[in-house]
Amino acid sequence: MSTHESSVVIIGGGPGGYEAALVAAHLGAQVTVVDRDGLGGAAVLTDCVPSKTLIATADYMSEFETAAELGVHLEDREGDAVTDVVARLAEVNQRVLELAAAQSEDIGARLAEVGVRVIQGTGRLSGPGTVVTTGEGGEETLQADVVLVATGATPRVLPTAQPDGERILTWQQIYGLTDIPEHLVVVGSGVTGAELAQGFLGLGTRVTLVSSRDLVLPGEDQDAAAVIEDVFRRRGMEVLNRSRMESAQRRGEGVVVRLTDGREVEGSHVLIAVGAVPQTSDLGLEEAGVELSESGHIVVDRVSRTSVRGVYAAGDCTGVFALASVAAMQGRIAMSHALGDAVAPLRLGAVSANVFTDPEIATVGMTAAQAAEAEDVEAVTMPLARNPRAKMLGIQEGFVKLFASRGVGTVLGGVVVAPRASELIFPVALAVQNRLSVDQVASTFTVYPSLTGTLAEAARRLHPTEGDV
Repeated sequence: MSTHESSVVIIGGGPGGYEAALVAAHLGAQVTVVDRDGLGGAAVLTDCVPSKTLIATADYMSEFETAAELGVHLEDREGDAVTDVVARLAEVNQRVLELAAAQSEDIGARLAEVGVRVIQGTGRLSGPGTVVTTGEGGEETLQADVVLVATGATPRVLPTAQPDGERILTWQQIYGLTDIPEHLVVVGSGVTGAELAQGFLGLGTRVTLVSSRDLVLPGEDQDAAAVIEDVFRRRGMEVLNRSRMESAQRRGEGVVVRLTDGREVEGSHVLIAVGAVPQTSDLGLEEAGVELSESGHIVVDRVSRTSVRGVYAAGDCTGVFALASVAAMQGRIAMSHALGDAVAPLRLGAVSANVFTDPEIATVGMTAAQAAEAEDVEAVTMPLARNPRAKMLGIQEGFVKLFASRGVGTVLGGVVVAPRASELIFPVALAVQNRLSVDQVASTFTVYPSLTGTLAEAARRLHPTEGDV
């Protein structure tokens, strides 16, 4: 396909959509993005950027607690100790929303620079190569050589816990709050629930976390989850393990969450964080022949192709990995494949991810569960508390865990539990992506003192010996 004659229509302006648009424009295609909710999608406007901004504020407040351990104390002008650090939620949320809007504007400016047309409205397939858009300018029919669907997902809503935007909230609605909730009940202990539970705890809210599993963060490394749950409890959060919500309703000036065992938890607000559902209805997908899974996700292969020639999909609507980084990669791969550029299929085994709790949990590649089932894998875990830089920073929790192939020493994966683990996982991700050996990692200079020194030490401990072969 000649890219100079190609037209691309992208439905959805989130990470999968706008990153795909940039690649397609670079390859010479005429690109139109049809976006309903704002460029950047949920990742920028209502999820990743807002939540991590709020969490960063909470992390900043927690540093005041560590400061006392380092010999630093707050005093007023009379020399009296300052005991309370207060967050003003209206100001916090105003900053959150302003940052999100600014990021969205930056994306729009970048798309305009490369000649991408943006239509504010909705798009619907009326055939494999035809998209009908509806926006402020009315209805328009676009013909396309390539169509990319990147419509994302939306919070899962339960019939017994209908959000009202005031007391019963989804994670997209919390940024409308102007006052710190007195008692926030968080239902769901996955990544979103755990992150926001600790975020509001750090802002000064009393938090009760309703978790259906034995540990919070059931999808994460269980050693890491145990560290996080212990931190939650020590900082005053009430964690209700093996508990399921039956309903959530308004009661007076607050809410009541009824559990399936008959218990009731009263609070001022409840945050429902029980997953997401793909936004794939009313897009004309099934009529066009695009295969959907039982859950409603678009079925794609490793180069983002759907079951219909010329129609691709990327992001949360595919159910591959609910990560903005994966959505962006899927979108880039889709355009490279569709427009004839060199492309490598998506490698899920090299995806790095992060849970923005305090400390953070960062992972890449092989998991502990996978390593336990494999006979030819070695693992080593090292606590960060022994690291000199960690001592200087007052870090007491956290660890580094590496997995490597026995005998060969190829780095297969890793887990980092630490402040800013999202930054520390990158050397491990490079090793996994490029199939480096533990010896190559261990022989690379690290700064002394630094937290990355523990990564190098873990690699040294995995050095293959004759007995490993």
